[in-house]
Amino acid sequence: MLRTSASSRTLRVCVLGLATITAAVIFTTDTADARRRHRHHRHHAVQQSYNPAFASIIIDANSGATLTATNADGLRFPASLTKIMTLYLLFERLEAGKISLNSEMPVSAHAASQAPTKLGLRPGQSIRVEDAIKGLVTRSANDAAVVIAEFLGGDEDDFAKMMTRKARSLGMTRTVYRNASGLPNEDQVTTARDQSTLGRAIQERFPRYYRFFATASFNYRGRNIRNHNHLLGKVDGVDGIKTGYTRASGFNLVTNLRRGNRHLVGVVMGGRSGGSRDAIMRNLLAENIEKAAGRRTVAAIVERNSSEANAAVAEEAARSRPAAPVQVQGAIQVAADTPPPLPPSRPTVMAGPVPKAPIETAPVAPAPLTNGVIESRAIASIPGSTEPMTPVRVRTVQGRSGQIKVASAGPTPLAAVANDTDISGSVNARELPVQPPNHGTGRGILGVLPASSLAAPVERSVQQAAVDTSRTAPQTVQNHGAIKPAAAIAHSGWIVQVGALETESQARQRLEAARDHANGMLGKADPFTETVVTRGDKRLYRARFAGLERDQAEAVCKRLKRSEISCITIRN
Repeated sequence: MLRTSASSRTLRVCVLGLATITAAVIFTTDTADARRRHRHHRHHAVQQSYNPAFASIIIDANSGATLTATNADGLRFPASLTKIMTLYLLFERLEAGKISLNSEMPVSAHAASQAPTKLGLRPGQSIRVEDAIKGLVTRSANDAAVVIAEFLGGDEDDFAKMMTRKARSLGMTRTVYRNASGLPNEDQVTTARDQSTLGRAIQERFPRYYRFFATASFNYRGRNIRNHNHLLGKVDGVDGIKTGYTRASGFNLVTNLRRGNRHLVGVVMGGRSGGSRDAIMRNLLAENIEKAAGRRTVAAIVERNSSEANAAVAEEAARSRPAAPVQVQGAIQVAADTPPPLPPSRPTVMAGPVPKAPIETAPVAPAPLTNGVIESRAIASIPGSTEPMTPVRVRTVQGRSGQIKVASAGPTPLAAVANDTDISGSVNARELPVQPPNHGTGRGILGVLPASSLAAPVERSVQQAAVDTSRTAPQTVQNHGAIKPAAAIAHSGWIVQVGALETESQARQRLEAARDHANGMLGKADPFTETVVTRGDKRLYRARFAGLERDQAEAVCKRLKRSEISCITIRN
């Protein structure tokens, strides 16, 4: 009896202990699963909030054609692609000779305080122009970008206005800049198409300095800094140009590819990661390289009149911008090319704009000279390689002729036209140069009629006669604010211009240097210099070769650019 009772108690204790242990195991397992599900749900929510809008475009730089595009005109945040325009304005000063690669730029407290990524500059220091360029290209240094802005524009806000005006002059109709680095600003917007325009313009205008975008790495104060553009050296023909990243923009990339005679400029914006962005760009380039033209037919990008490219237009474009980024607790959004790590248990991200549909707006009317897709204008209007690209007023045509008779706009007979200030001598109609087709009536200057074919002359003032001439005669071509002398019309074929120098001797030296580097390709070309007058009565001397076929001119220019000699081809 006692033995049976003891056995029963022992059995009950064992059963109760087993039940307790089982309940504890189940409770612990459920708690762990709940925690895992909670962490997964929170991580999933973070992934859903990080959804930058995507855009891409591939441009054939030889023809100007758009080969493929996705949301190419939708507004996006540029991130560090902003630094391409910062460098454009810096290259402009270098090209004009106002600064050099060895010029020192001071570092302010504002520049030094910029968020990473940066070079770690300190207030009171200085940095060479060349080091700042490489810092922007490789590390995408925000402090160096602000140093450049303050050095060129006085302060960053004024420099940003300069950037926006330059964007308008290049035909970037929907781009607005608010800073020099690309650090987050909800008003700082661009489009994939505008970035492709800038990617083309900076290499066409500054072939000597564009090569910095191919810098794989450089040493700065004992540190080796590598380029964030991982397509360099890995995709055949890629020679730049710039990456960009913020939480709101996603991963951006502008790429330039030259393979054989084909030339593509591509833009990808809003990539989900650096690897996927690079993979998308590789695929786009591979799919479109065979579609690209093998010969250049599009004119170079020409800047508009600076008076038309003003900040008011930029302010108008800023009214339709992407939704402002929504800040998540503890987030710090910075412009960089490599994102900071995201801890799985405590996400600190900046959620980008999550539009219900791609951000698109009504098409923008073309600007007077260009609408961002390069306009096929006469190549003769391309400015000289070293002239500042701002059209300016000029005084007069630099011509030397004696007295000639011109046709009046009204029924009044002819007037004598003075050369500069006096009227002297007489020119027979047979001595006047033969004009090109569709200019004037055959012989004459600037479309004037021979004196022998008109009625008896009547004396008028020199000023009134000049007005009559302008009404009846075709205008000479103005290249960047300077009138092309009539003497240049005598040169036949395509022209290769290798510079615009301050003295005629320098122009002739440039001609000799170009001939030496052309490896015999300019042996039969006709070298000559041409005088132009720019703002402030400054006289420049263009160095040119004439008498070439189009294919010859393009081949020569390509050869000279490889030797770091700037050049353009012009149809005479």
